Amino acid sequence: MLAVGGATVVEWYDFTLCLYFAPTLSRVFFGTGKDALGDTLAGFAIAYLMRPLGALLLGLLGDRRGRRPTLLLTMAAMTMAMLGIALLPTHQMVGLWAGWALVLMRCLMGFSVGGEYTAVVTYLYESAPAHRRGLITSLAAAASEIGGLLAVGLCALLTGSLDAASLEGWGWRVPFLFGAALAGTIWVLRGTISETPEFHQPAADQPSPLAHVLRHERKGIAAGFAISALGSISYYVGITYVPTYLALVGGTDQGLALEFSTLAALVVIAVTPVVGWLSDIAGRKAVLLTLCAACALLPMALFKLIAGGSTGPALGAIALLAALAGGVSAVGTVATVEQFSALSRLSGLALGATSATALFGGLTPFLAHRLQQATGLIEVPGIMIALVALGSGLALMRLLPGGKLRG
Repeated sequence: MLAVGGATVVEWYDFTLCLYFAPTLSRVFFGTGKDALGDTLAGFAIAYLMRPLGALLLGLLGDRRGRRPTLLLTMAAMTMAMLGIALLPTHQMVGLWAGWALVLMRCLMGFSVGGEYTAVVTYLYESAPAHRRGLITSLAAAASEIGGLLAVGLCALLTGSLDAASLEGWGWRVPFLFGAALAGTIWVLRGTISETPEFHQPAADQPSPLAHVLRHERKGIAAGFAISALGSISYYVGITYVPTYLALVGGTDQGLALEFSTLAALVVIAVTPVVGWLSDIAGRKAVLLTLCAACALLPMALFKLIAGGSTGPALGAIALLAALAGGVSAVGTVATVEQFSALSRLSGLALGATSATALFGGLTPFLAHRLQQATGLIEVPGIMIALVALGSGLALMRLLPGGKLRG
């Protein structure tokens, strides 16, 4: 379990690390010009768009050659990407080449993460007992928050103990070296795992997994897209965007925003396995539709509470937003996986779930920020979540079967 699910710790450690270290990395790799931070964030956005490509190509490998070799390859690539960043020359050493080298390493990370998550949730699903697949598969979502907490803690430690010159001189390399060591350890542990019982090597004359899923499982692609669209926007807008929102509408200082983010992560860790277990008992469709209704009705009011300026109500609202996002991720993880047969499971996830994450994940905090500035409406992030929840709920009512588990 640790060898497989622990990879999501690395994935979100890396994501959170780059999010919080973006100002430092911009100066280290792009210099001190006024466009440095924008160039850094643009490079990260390009790397994020590599995820669907990685999910598709590595998913084909996983469906053809097995889940185990895919998991070994993706973790090796993630280790190389993090170690590569830790060892890169800076802008002061090589000028513009430093920024291009950083973007290249970020693209390698994005590509490998795209294939990593689909392989992880597939492995957990196929290895779990049928009556506990919701609980076991949801642990991948819970583990991701541990990675985020590790990154936040290490960032706080470094920024609190080092002066600016030391942090930009060598301190920024430390968390990437730690991440590479963590990823390398998981890669070694993965050498001990066996293939899942559901995977069987396809015959030479069998159609490609991609052709099979496009021909026979288009309904599963649509369902996976709808589920992941809600899971992505509820997380990236309901959790990731909140510190920016607090600064924009309430003038909250960075330290308090960090405490709020830590609370959100702890809530997700606590809620995720509970909702995953509940989906084993009550069924995926019932739990998903309940969460769709909650995400359609609550976020606008919750963002108004956050903007109100009172710490107590804001904490409660942030915790409830995190619970909604964690709940959707928990049941959504297993519900998307079981839309597809073992023959084309990773390819189907790449086309449905990963493509939705690319559209409704990394781009939506930026969109929420721009809409917030343009309209001045404090409810904008909640409106975005509510609209996607309404669309996803209507789609899932038609697309999902009514039973508890896949037949």
